[in-house]
Amino acid sequence: MHFLNKLFNSELKLIMYRAEFAKYNGKIPFLEFLHSLPKVEQIEIVAAIDKFLDLKNLNNRIPEKLSKFLRDGIFEIRVQHSNKISRSLYFYEKDKTVLFTNGFIKKSQKTPSNAIDKAIEIKKHHQNIEN
Repeated sequence: MHFLNKLFNSELKLIMYRAEFAKYNGKIPFLEFLHSLPKVEQIEIVAAIDKFLDLKNLNNRIPEKLSKFLRDGIFEIRVQHSNKISRSLYFYEKDKTVLFTNGFIKKSQKTPSNAIDKAIEIKKHHQNIEN
């Protein structure tokens, strides 16, 4: 029954995780990042996001090789392409919304703090608009 309580709200409407994209300064940084990539890499990222959402909606554990917590409520979706690695940053919003903020191509072992800082800035901007 606990699982069903997580899936349905008080009006018995099915509530599922879904992806949305944060607006920031009149732009949508995550989509700008996505569109800057070759089509095959765009498809790989969208497939990873779909897999992530499917796992969340089935209440399954998310493997760290797919998604990892970074800091300050920011997480990343991790995608290994044929010759590079991409990261798509996101945070959770109310009603099981996964809000994607920005993305980048990884050039070193460590996630660059400026990419995380940008995601945090977008998150704060979004939350200020919502309140």
